[in-house]
Amino acid sequence: MSTLDTIPKTKQESLVEVLLRLGDDRLIHGHRLSEWAGHGPELEEDLALANVALDMIGHASSLYSYAAKLEGKQDEDHYAYFRDDIDFKNIAMLELPRVDFAFTIAKQFLFSAFSYFLYRDLIDTVEDEQFNGMLQKHFKEIKYHLRHSREWVLRLGDGTEESKKRIQSAFNDLWMYTGELFDQDDTEKAAISHNLYVDVTSFKEEWMKLVKETLEEATLDVPDNDQYMFSGARGGRHTEHLGHLLAEMQFLRRSYPDAEWK
Repeated sequence: MSTLDTIPKTKQESLVEVLLRLGDDRLIHGHRLSEWAGHGPELEEDLALANVALDMIGHASSLYSYAAKLEGKQDEDHYAYFRDDIDFKNIAMLELPRVDFAFTIAKQFLFSAFSYFLYRDLIDTVEDEQFNGMLQKHFKEIKYHLRHSREWVLRLGDGTEESKKRIQSAFNDLWMYTGELFDQDDTEKAAISHNLYVDVTSFKEEWMKLVKETLEEATLDVPDNDQYMFSGARGGRHTEHLGHLLAEMQFLRRSYPDAEWK
């Protein structure tokens, strides 16, 4: 079991980086999903999206909490509320505006499929006991997120002319952000050397196969994979949308930094 005393400094830094990357992805995605509260296309889906948003924010909270322990921060709030956009390490796709329901579902499916393979392999790789325990718990919910979003892709793609048009347009618009899922920098390579992360390119073909089979079953076209791919968000090169999202999410906490719930 890893503790502050047993983790070498370089390994500890790698662990914190992985925790923040995973946490930032889930916090930003969860915030975008929470924007659907009260606006879902039907009551059942309104509740479903809210539950997925809660799962994502809950995952982020536990990941941040462990990072705070490792870095000696007071609590996980530091990472969520007191960092600027350039310090966030989430992929750009997750910070994009919600647009419409089809766009949200397409984004949820692409990210959930990636998360499924990532967590599956991380569970078999990560030796840190506390981190691995989180991964196993979160993986159970990720399976539901993938199943839920996939069912909606099929429903929208093989539905009405309007729903098919919207979900196809969503995948076309999002595709340029999928390459970043499989970018691998020196930080990830260092984490891999410490058995804290995995080579994401190792399951890229599995991810593509699942996405392709799902889109074909939904009577949708797979976007061109040779197009320009956005990159750099892990290193702070975000879209303008993240700044707006954080301004809304962090405003109250930054305005009253010493406030406490009673």
